[in-house]
Amino acid sequence: MTSSPTTPASLPVTVAAPRERGWARIIFALLLALAVPLVAILRLLVPIEQTMVLIAPAMAVCALLGWMSGGRLWLAVIWLGLAFWILSTSMPGAGPFDALARGWGTVLAASFGVVSAVAPRRPFLTRALSATAMAFAVALAVIVAMRVPPATVSRHVTDELARRFAAAESEWTARTASPEWKEMVQKYPTAATMVEQGEAQLRSVPPFTTRLFAALLAMESVAMLALAWSLYHRASRTRIGYPLKALSEFRFNDQLVWGFVLGVTLLVVPTLQEARGLGLNLAGFFGVLYALRGLGVLDWFLAPRGVVRLLFYIAIFLAWPVVSVFSLGLGLGDTWIDWRGRARPAA
Repeated sequence: MTSSPTTPASLPVTVAAPRERGWARIIFALLLALAVPLVAILRLLVPIEQTMVLIAPAMAVCALLGWMSGGRLWLAVIWLGLAFWILSTSMPGAGPFDALARGWGTVLAASFGVVSAVAPRRPFLTRALSATAMAFAVALAVIVAMRVPPATVSRHVTDELARRFAAAESEWTARTASPEWKEMVQKYPTAATMVEQGEAQLRSVPPFTTRLFAALLAMESVAMLALAWSLYHRASRTRIGYPLKALSEFRFNDQLVWGFVLGVTLLVVPTLQEARGLGLNLAGFFGVLYALRGLGVLDWFLAPRGVVRLLFYIAIFLAWPVVSVFSLGLGLGDTWIDWRGRARPAA
């Protein structure tokens, strides 16, 4: 997700350039983001299931930055209007968490706009991480200023996840009572058993999401900002930064390793037991970042192409427990060894 200059450093970043090519992957990513409320496991893992609450404001900020740099006004007006409508409209039967989600989307987009305006030459990932950190700081300041007990926020999160799980369980009950399901059980008992085991494991997801909610929210925020960034640079010729690069070139500031180190320290030091929740979220968030960096190293080393690349991603999905640990080690090692700085071995 990092970006690097494709033009000389002396040229301004916000210049008219050909639109980024390749809509297929972006459309797939957008459809996957919009499908979160339709998939039970994603509903329970993704903190804000209505992802347009994050995408639309971020896209509006990108379009506004583009207009300020000489881009088209109508694009900014359309996305600002859409973002305002989405953020001002409550979902039917929504609880307090819905207001928190819309507030987070607003603060995140505003933070991204401020960071982009102040540091227009920074790569995307630096902006996204800075904006996410700023949004957390603003949220914490609001909670302190309004004297909202942390237990209240935690209860809203727990209630929301309980609501989603109840909805998923209700859908599962209705599905198993249907004639189609009974027919499938008779024809394919093994497949039906596997599906039932998967549904039973959903009970363990809400507690996991609750413990890692801050880390998951940060991951989702960065991902949705990246999606909005890519959408904007395919819809407009006015650059507001450099395009995202391939996974094989994914890297970031090596100093971020201290975030992971701090998280692990808070987890393992007995005298810091009260801060283990913070440590778990820090280790989780930065661990995922470094695992992605490790996948980038692996992608660079193997350099898969065509069908082999598809098989590469399928293998990652099927063997994710092993791959995640291995890629985390590669990513952390890349901080000091710089694997990609060395010559690629001959095939």
